[in-house]
Amino acid sequence: MAANSLEDIFGTLRRHPDVEAPNLQAWDATDKLLLEAAAGRVGPDSSLAVIGDRYGALTLGALGFLGVRRVRVHEDLITGERALRNNASALGLAGFEQLPLGEELLAGAETVLLQLPRTLAELEEIAGAVARYAALDVLLLAGGRIKHMSLAMNAVLERHFQNVQPQLARQKSRLIVAGGAGRASAVEHSAVEHPALEHLAELDLDVAAHGAVFAGAKLDIGTRFLLTFLPAMPSARHAIDLGCGSGILAAMYARQNPGARVTATDRSAAAVASALGTARANGLADRITTLQDDAMSTLPAASADLVLLNPPFHLGASVHAGAGIKLFEAAARVLAPGGELWTVFNRHLQYLPALERLVGPTTVKGSNPKFTVAVSTKRA
Repeated sequence: MAANSLEDIFGTLRRHPDVEAPNLQAWDATDKLLLEAAAGRVGPDSSLAVIGDRYGALTLGALGFLGVRRVRVHEDLITGERALRNNASALGLAGFEQLPLGEELLAGAETVLLQLPRTLAELEEIAGAVARYAALDVLLLAGGRIKHMSLAMNAVLERHFQNVQPQLARQKSRLIVAGGAGRASAVEHSAVEHPALEHLAELDLDVAAHGAVFAGAKLDIGTRFLLTFLPAMPSARHAIDLGCGSGILAAMYARQNPGARVTATDRSAAAVASALGTARANGLADRITTLQDDAMSTLPAASADLVLLNPPFHLGASVHAGAGIKLFEAAARVLAPGGELWTVFNRHLQYLPALERLVGPTTVKGSNPKFTVAVSTKRA
């Protein structure tokens, strides 16, 4: 029988090792709505899968509030995986298994709880996997904040499920209930390759991208601007594409510098898989190593000569400088003395003093109406 109230569980949750701040919390109203909706539908022996559980609210709520004995969970971000384990330890809860998106996660699942992703491409990939691998009578409870939802999400789900029913909004969140997985439709749509592969003519580069990757297989404008400085970047023995996304920076640097060893790293499993796909598609897999990690935490200090960084300025739905600062600190640790951090960032962000303080002497290499490119040299 469940022993914890949702208030007890949510009150214990922390975001660590992700950035923590007074305006950032480890759960939202959608988590509560999903768990309350599941309360009358699942029991101790239910086959339950959870997708997109950012810090463990859904998984630990299922274990501690709903009384489910075993939960299979997929979180794309390694920070979310680690936060779930930390929070489970704090609450004394066990019984979950962390798995990649796919058959092992979803085989036989009777109920799936989903925090809706921000992109339709990611939702397409998730819905296809649920419809293909879960039980025939699976019930998908998908929820999100209203401001991030669109009617197009219904259309995506309708391609994979026979019944899609949006629910009434509550506390600025809304659920979509989907069921009746159409196996024929699932097989048809799963024939779409994941990751998607597109050719970027302006770079003459094939780019692989899973649905969860920022900018997909496109070239985002910050990376485009940073790449204009590629000829000025030093030839490094070991270069790192930090926050690699689909691996465009890693691939272009490796192509320009055939003697360099390049590491493409990101906290997102989808990004790392995409970067590997990009490396393979362009014949660069022998020189690019991919690594899922939280801000290079497993890389040795002073082990790189060059770090390339297009940092995020959002943490989930919040604009927050903490994500960039954390990556600057990481670059300072991993760079050898005299090594360089090349960063592109939105001009309105006041990152230059932080780069100077955390890494070393910093010079603006160029700017346009939207972005600044700076190079910081690690102090000896």
